[in-house]
Amino acid sequence: MASSNQNSDLDIERELKSLPLETTALLGEADTARVVSRWLLGIIATLIVILFLPWQQNVQGDGTVTAFNPSDRPQNLTTRIDGRIEAWYVSEGQFVKKGDSIARISEIKEDYLNPNVLPLAQQQQRAKESAIGEKLNKAAALEVQVVQLQAQRDFKLRQTRNKIVQYRAEVRQVMLEDSVARDQLRRRQFLFSDSLGLVSVNELQAFQVRVQAAAAKLVEKQQLLAITETDLLGVPAEYGEKIAKSQSDRAATLADVSEGRSDVAKLKDKVGSLAVRNEFYLIEAPQDGYVVRAARAGQGEIVKAGDPIITLQPANPRKAVELFVKPMDVALLKPGRHVRVFFDGWPALQISGWPQVAVGTFGATVAVIDQFPSKGGKFRVLLVSDTTHDAQWPGQLRLGTGAQGWAMLDNVSVGWELWRQLNGFPLSINPADALPGSEVAGGAKGDKK
Repeated sequence: MASSNQNSDLDIERELKSLPLETTALLGEADTARVVSRWLLGIIATLIVILFLPWQQNVQGDGTVTAFNPSDRPQNLTTRIDGRIEAWYVSEGQFVKKGDSIARISEIKEDYLNPNVLPLAQQQQRAKESAIGEKLNKAAALEVQVVQLQAQRDFKLRQTRNKIVQYRAEVRQVMLEDSVARDQLRRRQFLFSDSLGLVSVNELQAFQVRVQAAAAKLVEKQQLLAITETDLLGVPAEYGEKIAKSQSDRAATLADVSEGRSDVAKLKDKVGSLAVRNEFYLIEAPQDGYVVRAARAGQGEIVKAGDPIITLQPANPRKAVELFVKPMDVALLKPGRHVRVFFDGWPALQISGWPQVAVGTFGATVAVIDQFPSKGGKFRVLLVSDTTHDAQWPGQLRLGTGAQGWAMLDNVSVGWELWRQLNGFPLSINPADALPGSEVAGGAKGDKK
């Protein structure tokens, strides 16, 4: 058995010796284990070197392109009243200017179906205003009547007082005449009784008649005086009733005026509302823009107040990027920080941590940071173009285009960054950048010019 093995070895040596010299030399120099070990050592050394390379930490976020001003964002044009679409004046994708007609709707409510409802309301308003004018004239006439009645009362009082003075004087005069007549009658009676023939019976009777006449006249004058004094007391009551009635009529007339003015105010409100409502039948573009899509199809469709008619994209919006950042990273951002972004559809090469090799990215600046998170739990950050250090964003950008952005922070080693991510440590930040109100010129250390 041993001899057979030796013979085999000898045969192999003979075959090797019979091979060409170059092939034999190559087979003799091949050492696979040594080559593999060298490659492994080289790779390990390279990895070790990479671990010590500088790495710039960053805060990343995904989002979309939007408009910075709310008025430049896509908006739904709605109808302000219930109605029926009668005509369309635009098509989707069409550019419209401010004030251009979009669509026209007609009325469907019973209260406004009459096309003359506005003129009728205006006629009612004019009639009510005319009635108010007549009421005011009546109130003015009643006021004049009150003044006249007061003047008549005062005149009547003065006239009655003058009559009382006159009647009192006449009473005194008649009393004097009555006293004289009685005295003369007593003397005639004395002469008639004691002397014979000095006074006749006729003369005595004449004096008796004179006394009776004087007494009757005195009674008459006293009665007139009493009646006049009674009239004096009744004058204020007589004219007071008339004055009170006139004042009451004037107050009632002014109350009607106030009620009429209230009705006029309601009619004015109705007329104004109808005039404004007539403007709602025609839907116009609030600003220059493009008709994106129609929310209603065809004519004759019924729409309710607040229903969208079309979506309008304002022309030439100031573009911004709307990024959403994790709550643990938003504290590292503040307005004014420099950010790099790239957009979907624009070729870009970006290695996170090495911004110096970035190609196809654009500069941006943090403009707004929301004070509370969105529905997804992330904070919204608005970025605007930074034209002081970078080129303007592409003009072909459309709202809604996807975008990614990152803000550069402190420089660390690659090994430290790997260790931080494995352990969930927070990001490092330059202390100067962490101060509120500190100036930021292009981000942290590695991002500063």
